[in-house]
This record gives sequence, structure tokens and C-alpha cells, in this order.
Amino acid sequence: MSDEPQPQQGPGWAPREPQAADAPQGTAGGKRRRTGWRRLIPTWRMVLSTFIIGTLLLVGAFFLGYHLVKIPPANALATKQANVYLYADGSVIARDGEVNRENVTLDRVSKAARHAVLAAEDRDFYTQSAIDPKAMVRAAWNTATGKGKQSGSTITQQYVKNYYLRQEQTVTRKVKEFFIAIKLDREQSKDQILEGYLNTSYFGRNAYGIQAAAQAYYGVDAKDLDAGRAAYLAALVNAPSQYDVIAHPENRKAAESRWNYVLDGMVEKGWLSESERAGMEFPVPKETTVSTGMSGQRGYIVRTVKDHLVKNRIVGEDELDRGGYRITTTLQKDKQDAFVDAVNDKLMDRLDKKNRKVDTYVRAGGASVDPKTGKVVAMYNGIDYVKQYTPNATRRDYQVGSIFKPIVFTSAVENKSNTQDGRLITPNTVYDGTNKRPVQGWSGHYAPENEDHVSYGDITVREATDKSVNSVYAQMAVDVGSDKVMQTAVDLGLPPKTPSLTPSPSIALGVATASVLDMAEVYATLANHGKHGTYTMIEKVTKDGRETVELPKRQTRQAVSRQAADTTTAVLRGVVQNGTATAALDAGRPAAGKTGTAEEDKAAWFAGYTPDLATVVAVMGQDPETGAQKKLYGAMGLPRVNGGGVPAEIWAQYTREALEGKPVKDFDLDLMPGADRTQPPPGDGDASTVPDEPGGEEEDPSATPGGQETGSRPPGDEQGQNQGQGEGQTEGQTDGGTGPPDGGATDGGTTDGNTATGGTTGDPTGGTGDGGGDGTAGQGGLTGALTGGRRQ
Repeated sequence: MSDEPQPQQGPGWAPREPQAADAPQGTAGGKRRRTGWRRLIPTWRMVLSTFIIGTLLLVGAFFLGYHLVKIPPANALATKQANVYLYADGSVIARDGEVNRENVTLDRVSKAARHAVLAAEDRDFYTQSAIDPKAMVRAAWNTATGKGKQSGSTITQQYVKNYYLRQEQTVTRKVKEFFIAIKLDREQSKDQILEGYLNTSYFGRNAYGIQAAAQAYYGVDAKDLDAGRAAYLAALVNAPSQYDVIAHPENRKAAESRWNYVLDGMVEKGWLSESERAGMEFPVPKETTVSTGMSGQRGYIVRTVKDHLVKNRIVGEDELDRGGYRITTTLQKDKQDAFVDAVNDKLMDRLDKKNRKVDTYVRAGGASVDPKTGKVVAMYNGIDYVKQYTPNATRRDYQVGSIFKPIVFTSAVENKSNTQDGRLITPNTVYDGTNKRPVQGWSGHYAPENEDHVSYGDITVREATDKSVNSVYAQMAVDVGSDKVMQTAVDLGLPPKTPSLTPSPSIALGVATASVLDMAEVYATLANHGKHGTYTMIEKVTKDGRETVELPKRQTRQAVSRQAADTTTAVLRGVVQNGTATAALDAGRPAAGKTGTAEEDKAAWFAGYTPDLATVVAVMGQDPETGAQKKLYGAMGLPRVNGGGVPAEIWAQYTREALEGKPVKDFDLDLMPGADRTQPPPGDGDASTVPDEPGGEEEDPSATPGGQETGSRPPGDEQGQNQGQGEGQTEGQTDGGTGPPDGGATDGGTTDGNTATGGTTGDPTGGTGDGGGDGTAGQGGLTGALTGGRRQ
């Protein structure tokens, strides 16, 4: 210890702690304070904490959104579909409904079409999740940098937008789309999502879904799309209006570029070979495909088929309004086209609406039925559904006229009816055809006029059928019993509630107002040897491309005996061969039929059939403004319109074209006993049989004829026909040739044709026929028309 004295400290002194050598000045506790711009940079602790908190918030928001956003019901537009109406061969007739869409299952879309859409919109669809973040970022970047507005949505997201949401571009919609897509991807298979996408995408031309698009652009079904056409449709999804090269030819270069992009993608994914790709040319779509509108015959067909579905309780009206039905009809396109052509050629092209007001009244209706199946194979309803709304094939407001008379005769044979004096009614039974002859055996007074007031005297049923003698058939209706006649009409196919179908002598004159289709069903039953099955125009119905709707089973029964039907056919063959319907011979086939004209020439009819086809044609008069029925005197420049004229001509052309290429069949008829034998008039002794022709052989009346009818005219007919044409045919012009007859037919009496001077063999009057103007029968007449059925 030093002896030197130490320096003394002043009062209040205390020793200091030594400072750290590296501690900067200006910090507290040895820490340097951040100054200036450095204060703006977050520390790593701040970054880490923010990332953790942000991640937790995002995860929380995801789970919250996932649980809050539910998969909603489909939007209204996505569920709307059209009903599709098809011909029997599968070609499209029309589509109806607010939205042109037909949903199809994935197996009804060609693989080429599926691959094309994937190549265009989402090439990794089957391997990636519902959301593609990279695509979303890439699309956002391209849009932001001016490379064009692009979508980063997967097919799943696009399907969600189409099916569940609306099309507006909002953040809310995008958020919902995001979560619904994730959920949907967990709940549905990739195939289900792709199927939904294909059915909801819009392709332009008002076509929603791949099936409607295939029809709209190429007129084919989605299952028939090849790679080239499929690639074009896939390209359309990106810009439907811009890439329609028909509507916008200036954009063809852009459309082809997109088409090439799709095909290149298919090659890249191995869905298309390079060799196939190299040989492809751009498949320009059709400018016009099958119209889906209601113009022409389409609207009539749709309306008639709808009525049939509802009436027969196949599909309800409300269900049809919701759409989604694919309805295959029994209509055959070639026959439908042939019917339209026949009406145009024989009727519409002959009208002069500018110079003849009556020509503006002309309407036409027709229906054709396969006798064996009851299927309606063709209909004609009017010139255009958007111009003439009422379907003329199904309307029930025009008298059917004399085409009803064969029903009376059929009923007579079926019921084995006798005349008032006890003679069996056969084709050769003699009646009194005097004009205004009072009907016998009826409680009231009824004395119908024959057309042009012609009295025929004693006349056979065959001849009375040819000339549509009202006095004969009114009496026959009473002989049979008008209630039985009515029942036979219903049995053959007329609806029981047909207007004016009531028991009275006038029933024979065709005062009932059945439809063309109703009468086609009746004549189809006669053609089918008396076996009746309700007609049908529906082949198949499916719902949403999956469910098949059950159709009622067709019930068939023997409505009348074969002999009753076949004997009527034999009589009606005479009408075609030698009577008022010789124009029907132009069909070039054995045919049977009956002409008819309604009261005051407001409608003219021809109902006829071959062994293969039963067809009824009517020409009607209607005021286009008021809808009132109008007389057709002077239409087409003719004094009168009659069943043996235009209706029979339409029938002949249609039948010839409809059966073209099919073997010619003859009638195989089983006639009633005594059908080929004449009877003496009342009061000439007993009704023993006499030969049908001078020098002819008598035949056993108990025999059952079953020979093949030849379809040719009997010997001597040519002479009679020529005479008829020279002396009295001119289709109903025997009333002086200047205008309509006075009075017309009574009780809706029919007007069925001028018979040539000399009439038919056995006609004692030689009258000029009933001036309804449905053809001509010359000398030689009907003799042999029935016995011809016995010749081999």
C-alpha cells in the first residue's frame, strides 16, 4: 500500500459504470435506433407474424366460405329445353319452346366432339382439380398486359357459371363459382360435369348445348360429329357470334385460327392423328339448316302431335310446356313431302287469288294411314301454320258428304239387313232412286233431293253408290236402322261425339262433320278387311334423353266382318274403275274410293285406299277474315269443285309417289254370298238370281268368293267412258255450265258427280247424274266390277 497520501474526492461523487466499447451513441440499453427511410422496412419478425396471421385468415375464410356457400338449384335458363319433334327416320321436324336446347347423355356425343371441346377449353380436365390457380393467374396477367381478355376458368367453373349462376362479371359471382366448383368436383364425376357443360354451353344461332348446335350448324346429331366439324363447334364456345363465318364472313380468318388451335390441341393430346389432321379442310357450316320454327307444315304437326299426346294421356300439357321431350312421330318424310307436292301441283298452283276472290277461300286437308299398323304416315293441314292457323286435317266443322255412304252399306252387310219388302241388301239390290221419294219406315217425313233433281227410277246399290243417289241411301239407312249405321261408323273409327253424328235418315248423306283424319281411320279399317286399330302418330317419346315414356298399347279388333268390309271395297272399286272417281286411276294401282261434296259446295272430298295406304283429301272453303265457311263455286276457274276433280287428282298423285318402288298389290276380297248377282226390282216376282251380264254364268250364291281383283276395267268400259267424257263429264257442269245449281242438296245432301248420258248398264233413266260433279260413269258402267273380283 502506498504511503503517499491519496487524492480526496469532492462531496457527492460516485463512481461510473464503464460503457461498452461497441455501444453506439443515441440508443437506449445498448440498442441503435432506426432513423430515416430505414424505419419504413418491416422487420423479419413483422413479416413472419403477418404471414402467419394472413395464412390463418385465408384458411379461416376458405373454410368459412366453403361451409357458407351451398350448391344452389339450377338457374331457370339452364333447365329450359325445347321439345324436339322427329320424323320416323329420326330427322328433325321442328323444335318448340323458349330455349333451343336438347339435353343429351355423354354417350350420345361423339368422342371427337368431346375431345374437341376439351382441347379448346380445358385440356387437362380429367387430371386436374376443379380450380387451376396457374391458369387464373396467367389469364389475369394476359388481360392486364393487353394480350386480350382471357378466362382462366376450368370446364368445371364454366359449368357452374352456366348451370348454377348468372353470367354477370362480379366478384361475388366469382367467389361463389370458386367454392361451388370445388364442392361439385367432390360430388360429381368428371363425366357428369363434362356432360352438363356440353348441354349448357352456348354456341350461337340460339343453340344451347352441343346437340342443338350440331343441328343448327350442320343439320346432324351430336353423335355424328366428326373431328373437323366438332372442332369448329368447340371454337364457337369462345366467341359464338364472332366465329359464325356465315353471319360474319369478315371474321373467317380468326375463326379458322381458333379451329386450328383446337385441332392442334387434339393432336397434342393424342386424340387425333397427325395424318388425319393434315388432310382436314375447314368445314364451312350450312347457311340454313332444318328450320326449327313453326312455319310451313311444321307448326301444324307440332300442334296436332301435342293434342294427341295430351288427349291420350301420354304426356300432360304442363309437362310439355316445361320441355325436354324428344318425340318421334310415325310421319314419314318422303310421304309428307309427296303430300305437300301433290296439293301444290293439283290445287295451289291453280289458284289466282288476285283475280278470283273465291280462290282466297280455298283450303286443303289430308291424312294418310297405313291400314295394317294404324300409323299416320303423312298429313296436310294448310299452306303455312303462321298464315292459316287451323289444322285442316283434324278440324271437325265441315260435312263429310257422300264419303259417308259406304258406312251405310257396310252396316247393311254387317247386320244382314233387308229392304222394307224383305229383300237382302247386297250390291245388286234394286232401290227406287226417284228424286224426293219419301223415305218408307221412318216415323217422320223425309224426302231428300237427288243432286240436280234427277230421278233414276229402279237402280242397284252399286249404281246408286257410283252416282251418290240420296234417295236410295236415305232409304237404306232406315232399312238398316240409323242407330245401327251410327254404331257401325263408331266401330269403324269415327269418334262417338262426332258433331251431327245422330240417328236419322240424313245420316246417310254425310251431314256429320268428321275430320279428314277421322275418315282416314274409317277407310283404313275397310282396307284392313274390317279390322280396326286406333290410329297413332307417335312412335317413341323420351324425356331428357334418358327416360322412355310408356305409350298406350294399340288395341285391335274386328270392327265389322271381313265380308262386310270386303264387299264394300268391291263396290268402291267400281267407283274408281268406272264411276265418279276415275281420276284416282292415275295412281297406277288397284284402288277403291268414294267421292263426296258437302252442301252448297263448301267442301269436296275424296276418300280412297289401296291395300297399302288409306288416304282422305278434302278441299274446303273458308273466309280468311271471318272464318265463315264459303261456297267454292268458280274456284280455280271451274264452275264447281267436286270430289272427283281436284281431291281425287291430289289423292292419285300422292298415292303414286308415296308407294313408288313398292310392289303393286291387288285386293284379296272375301265377298258376301250373292254379292255378284243382280236382283229384280220390287214386284217382279221372287228374287231369284239372274246372271250379272247377258250370257254370263250363274254362280253358287253360297260360295265364298276369294279371288284376286284384277284392278283393270271390265270389257266394254272404254266405250262407255269415252261416251261419258263426250256427253256429260266435264266434272259437274251439267247444270248449264254457267254456275251453281238451284237449291243444292237437301239436308247436307252430297253432290257427287255427273254421270254420262246413258248412265251405267241397267240404269233405265239414262240420267245425267247428280250434278255434284264427282266424275263420270259411261255406258258399260259397273257391270263386272264385282265379278271381276272373282276372275283369276
